[in-house]
Amino acid sequence: MGIFWENSFGVFLGLTVIVAGAAAFMAGRALASKWRSPIQPVIYMLLLGVADRFFHFALFEGTLLSLHYYVVDTLVLIVISLIAYRLTRVRQMVTQYPWLYVPAGPFAWKSK
Repeated sequence: MGIFWENSFGVFLGLTVIVAGAAAFMAGRALASKWRSPIQPVIYMLLLGVADRFFHFALFEGTLLSLHYYVVDTLVLIVISLIAYRLTRVRQMVTQYPWLYVPAGPFAWKSK
């Protein structure tokens, strides 16, 4: 048992980071492309964190009602979804308003 993973690092990496992280990334992109509020990815990741904990429980005999591991898994998913949200929002601002904004790195834009 580690501080960040319950069964093994491989299970945490495979299930939480890769599988649920891919869903979090796609959700962050989708929410940004529809011009939703930045709080919505956080709310959706709270729900995805519950599903992730259930998969840990059902597939790998993890603890279903573990607050510690739920918080860890959900924070990882929130970070992934907010990164995708911000990357998409920057691309939107730069491509839809090219006369106003230019990219200032992968996570920011600036006025021309």
